[in-house]
Amino acid sequence: MNDLIKVNYDNADCPTVSGRELHEALEVKTAYKDWFPRMCEYGFTEGEDFNPLKNEQVRDEGSRQVTRQITDHAITIPMAKELCMLQRTEKGSFFRKYFIKVEEAWNSPEMVMKRALEIANSRVKELQINVASLTVDNEIMRPKAEYFDELVDRNLLTNIRDTAKELKIKQSEFVKFLLDKKYLYRDKSGKLLPYAKHADAGLFELKEFVNEKTGFHSTQTLVTPKGKETFRLLIVA
Repeated sequence: MNDLIKVNYDNADCPTVSGRELHEALEVKTAYKDWFPRMCEYGFTEGEDFNPLKNEQVRDEGSRQVTRQITDHAITIPMAKELCMLQRTEKGSFFRKYFIKVEEAWNSPEMVMKRALEIANSRVKELQINVASLTVDNEIMRPKAEYFDELVDRNLLTNIRDTAKELKIKQSEFVKFLLDKKYLYRDKSGKLLPYAKHADAGLFELKEFVNEKTGFHSTQTLVTPKGKETFRLLIVA
């Protein structure tokens, strides 16, 4: 059904569709910037029935391409149904029936159960991460230097490569995950370093190494047991 007009299911409470896409599908002659405010006069409320969106659109202007920001709206299925009915056209009637089917599928027992299981699994994972964090935090209550040295001695602090091996994923995939999720960033030299909030949270430790021959100082990012358990739950579990 989604071939007719794309339905966005990112909102766990209610699926939405693009106001502009619906406007185009209904073949409304009035410009969207004029049509949508006029439709809102029928009693639709921002934050309940729709939310504004800002999208970028590339347009050809003469011999060059220009990126323009356009206003769109994420509208709920109930609002979309009412907008279709307000048009009083065959297209409006057609798409209203389409949205009724979307709504019926969304509220089917199977889909309700699926969403409930997803929410439950998400909460279990959050609890697992919190328990892992508390376990390691208890250990960190000891003097920091003592704790750090003991972790190094027991090989509990691992570099990115060895951590990826323990998690049984490719190093490149692990690095991409850490960068994409803003756990790490690359400095000007290309070195991977943790964002301060994640280092403060105990996911990483920075250890300085000194080359005895050259006296050159180098800093390496190491993953703590808390970090490994957190990433294991987020990636592997």
